[in-house]
Amino acid sequence: MSEREINLLVRRLTLAQTASGRLGLRAVVWARELLWACFIRGPEVGKRTLDIVGSSLALVVLTPLFLLIYLLIKIEDGGPIFFIQTRVGQFGRQFKMFKFRSMCLDAEERLKELLAHNQHKDGITFKIKDDPRITRVGRWMRKMSFDELPQFFNVLRGDMSLVGPRPPVPREVALYTPADRRRLAVKPGITCIWQISGRAEIDFSGQVQLDIRYIESQSFWVDVEILARTVPAVVSGKGAC
Repeated sequence: MSEREINLLVRRLTLAQTASGRLGLRAVVWARELLWACFIRGPEVGKRTLDIVGSSLALVVLTPLFLLIYLLIKIEDGGPIFFIQTRVGQFGRQFKMFKFRSMCLDAEERLKELLAHNQHKDGITFKIKDDPRITRVGRWMRKMSFDELPQFFNVLRGDMSLVGPRPPVPREVALYTPADRRRLAVKPGITCIWQISGRAEIDFSGQVQLDIRYIESQSFWVDVEILARTVPAVVSGKGAC
């Protein structure tokens, strides 16, 4: 082999080693970025996976109940099946939340005349015993929280989570203090600590405290525990409106 051929071979080996080194370095950087993303976004991915799987299963399993509720609402007054309301989600983003309609057709118009009888003295959230706007079917649905079931569609769409603070209406958020706004730091949910701790019996300040406790301690297994404890809480009907 001539000296020229030897030099050419050495040059090719050097180039190959350089290219291999670059690829190796890129692989190391990519692996580190992937691990960092998993570390940072792992809880978020786990929560979203639980939301998608849980809401999908719920919508399939509860289809017969949805049909029954549809028939009962239609038989009672023939009005719309769903009540669609603007709610405030994470970081103040507004979205349309779905519920089975549990009130009479003019419920929103009659709210103003009932505000003076609000049992929550802070005036932010509203609760009144034996609300006259609630229909017969609606009273049964609320006792079992069946009116909330369409929110599994909101969870599947990404507006809500299975577990998180309840989404407020814009009227309520307008009255929030800076401390109250902390509950908007996460995606709202169908259930949370409030659901297993007294539900509507808890006033707004108590709800905020429970929501903050959840936000500070949330994890995949905390969500699973809350979901498991929600079932007996709903079945008992304790604290329902």
